Amino acid sequence: MPALEVRPFRRADRDQLTDLVNTHVAAVVPGVSVSVNTVLSYLERQPGEFITDPWVAERTTLVAEQRGHVVAAAHLLRYRADGEVGEAYRDAAGIDWFVCRPTASFWPDADQAADLLMRTCLARFARWDCRVRYADGALPAPLVYGLPRNWPHIRAVYERAGFRHVGDTEVILITRVADLPEPAPRPGVTVERTLGECGTRFTARTGTRALGFVEIDTGLARPERHPRAAGLADIGNLHVEPAQYGTGLEHWLLAQAADWLRLCGVDRLVAYETAGDDTRLDLLTGAGFRELTRTDRGWEHRPG
Repeated sequence: MPALEVRPFRRADRDQLTDLVNTHVAAVVPGVSVSVNTVLSYLERQPGEFITDPWVAERTTLVAEQRGHVVAAAHLLRYRADGEVGEAYRDAAGIDWFVCRPTASFWPDADQAADLLMRTCLARFARWDCRVRYADGALPAPLVYGLPRNWPHIRAVYERAGFRHVGDTEVILITRVADLPEPAPRPGVTVERTLGECGTRFTARTGTRALGFVEIDTGLARPERHPRAAGLADIGNLHVEPAQYGTGLEHWLLAQAADWLRLCGVDRLVAYETAGDDTRLDLLTGAGFRELTRTDRGWEHRPG
């Protein structure tokens, strides 16, 4: 059997690495893929992580190659140890993402390649001699973060290496915009559209009083990405005043947002909620959302 080789990423690997990334994205979110340029850019910096990205002191990407094919890859980050870095990240190292082919009849040694790559990652961490070691699965695609439940082969690699889930679990929900309610009059209530913290904000008002709002981010499919289907947007924030609970205001706000999304040519809307928050989950499922997947955030290396 040809020997496995773990080595630094080379630019000539870009197409195979992108294919490997996109196979993992496809198992999580329908109709989304990323371009070669997106992957290459992400190896250099993460512009969306405007808080944590400036804290990174070193980045490295490793691949496992066999029979001329890239069968596994990992992107590692080392964070600075100075006082400008947030406490949780200070003097930390992390696997930003790890992808590998699952075992198959035509690739029976996939686990061997993944484990060899993981051992090389841990050896790099040992050389860095950082305070703590983290792991994630944050590929450069919308909705892919934490460790999605759709990747049991990656979970197995992490757990064999001594990583443990110590954080929260989030539920990712999705709906067709066409399935959201149509906007209807609500006596005494108007809607105001402004720029919010996480996208376009729709605020329900009675006079000058704000009753609640929803924010929609329509920038998930940035120009450098190449979705295989129509547009995708997500709910950045959804909030109503406690006195409005149970009045249907949340669904009314979603209807206002849906009308805007149809004008934008967006056909799917996603939302994120913490597992166990049954009130929020019931609200969204009542509006037509269904569970897309669950993802486990916060993995830490705790061998033994």
